[in-house]
Amino acid sequence: MKTYFRLLSFAQPITKFAFPYIICTVLGVIFNTLNLALLVPLLGTLFNSSKDGATPIERPESAWDVTGMLNYYAQEANNAYGPHGALQIVCGVIVTSVLLSNIFKYFSQRVMENLRIHTLLNLRQKVFNNVMSLHVGYFNNQRKGDIIAKIASDVGVVQFSVTGTLQVVFKEPLQLIAYVFMLFATSVKLTLFAILVIPISAFLISKIVKRLKQQASLAQHLFGLMISYLDEALSGIKIIKAFNATDDIKDKFHQENIRYSELGRKMARRQQLSSPVSEFLGVTMVALIVLYGGSLILDNQSELTVEKFVGYIAIFSQVMRPAKAITDSFSTIHAGIAAGERVLELIDERPAIKDSPDAVDVKEFHESVQLNDLSFSYPGRTVLKSINLTIPKGKTVALVGPSGGGKSTLMDLIPRFIDPHEGSVTLDGVDIRKLKQESLWALIGVVNQESMLFNDTIFNNIAFGMPEASQEEVEAAARIANAHEFILQTEHGYDSNIGDRGMKLSGGQKQRICIARAVLKNPPIMLLDEATSALDTESEKLVQEALNNLMKNRTSLVIAHRLSTIQNADVIVVLEDGVIVEQGTHSELIARAGLYRRLVDMQQFTEA
Repeated sequence: MKTYFRLLSFAQPITKFAFPYIICTVLGVIFNTLNLALLVPLLGTLFNSSKDGATPIERPESAWDVTGMLNYYAQEANNAYGPHGALQIVCGVIVTSVLLSNIFKYFSQRVMENLRIHTLLNLRQKVFNNVMSLHVGYFNNQRKGDIIAKIASDVGVVQFSVTGTLQVVFKEPLQLIAYVFMLFATSVKLTLFAILVIPISAFLISKIVKRLKQQASLAQHLFGLMISYLDEALSGIKIIKAFNATDDIKDKFHQENIRYSELGRKMARRQQLSSPVSEFLGVTMVALIVLYGGSLILDNQSELTVEKFVGYIAIFSQVMRPAKAITDSFSTIHAGIAAGERVLELIDERPAIKDSPDAVDVKEFHESVQLNDLSFSYPGRTVLKSINLTIPKGKTVALVGPSGGGKSTLMDLIPRFIDPHEGSVTLDGVDIRKLKQESLWALIGVVNQESMLFNDTIFNNIAFGMPEASQEEVEAAARIANAHEFILQTEHGYDSNIGDRGMKLSGGQKQRICIARAVLKNPPIMLLDEATSALDTESEKLVQEALNNLMKNRTSLVIAHRLSTIQNADVIVVLEDGVIVEQGTHSELIARAGLYRRLVDMQQFTEA
């Protein structure tokens, strides 16, 4: 129940929906119950009209004797307007009651639908906001498809089961109480006999739905796996086809699909079993009451008249409808709570990297970025060991070395995507852990090896994060990035859509769009992670020229495998196995004939 009420808290302000819903539901229940209660005076009018010297009905002393009151007023109408007039009045009252019942039912459902959509809006927004606030390292250990499933599928399950049960939790018990009240008002003896079925029914239904929550939780997990496989298949479609792995991927997805479907079949069997069981018990009970009550009437051992007994059976037959709805909701709510727990798990996830309480804004960059005795490890593997490095303002520092040496990890430490296990990163002498992350990111521009573009126009991709940018500013940034010419050659120029992840553009074009985006941001610090390594020679030349334009008068940290691109760097740092083994200018490192010289020679030999 704790999970249920936490999920319900997303319906706030719930009073906005609760009071109209309660009013409409109560009135709907009253008129719906009255519809059946009016059967008794209707039958009484029909039966008594054919009898001579029918016994007059006295006005009941208690207002709680609803059927007695209705019979009394039906008799008064019969006396005043005759049998036909009384019949018309009773039918008119029934039609009016049904109309009012359905009007209030409609408005109560509208209020509940508004509550459901409002809850869904708040819940999905909360989940997405929290996911976007998590540190970058969190996503390295998570399946993207599982996160997508929680935001999309699980939230959908929650909205229809948890919020949907609100209607059942309030309306159906109220309707059940109203019916039971009418039954007691008609015959206490028969009703006491009838309610014996309730504990039996509850016991059987609880046995049926007992394992549903566990199965529902597993089902949502398997759905997340399927979404992950789908995402990987769509993202890597070229590689899949190039390696003739289509059948393997199909089989992998098919096996997961079978597991998910089999579990869904088991859950459906349990959910669907509760309805026929409760219906069978209800019909069985009606038959027993007809047998028991009918025997009493035939033997003249009951105070019930025939019309009251028929009305009683009609009301009791409807008792099982809200009871059935309540039992069905138990199976539905188990699935909702299981999905809700997965959603809340994502909401409760807290970023491992967050601003300290005394964090301050940083507005400008004046002197240098320094790494002091910095060490970092992944589980079971040390990546960086006691790194000391200074990146002066306005200088270009290049990181080179064998793969796996820790270059990308070192670069991720500067914008605080990850935190060092030992040592510190300082900006103008201030530990970046004492700075607000957003203000730190505002000083840093990033261009990665993999061009990250969005399914939007070229203009919006360049102006990403800068919504106030003008057309002139965007074009100026594109010119610096050597992108303006090819943009004008696209179908709609800057308004051309570039497709999913920029698939309509070549690698060099995508990279130049990313550079233009960084130019427009105009940060004092640039981080360039192998920005030209995946390009052909011609594209590399254009991109490198754009990068040179970008790095003018900026502090830049560059990772490069093509060593020819960083010959003019102010400082070249050679990393091997997480340790700085060499540091200096290109000519200095060539003269030392160390690792850097070997890397240059190997690359020149390969190119030759």
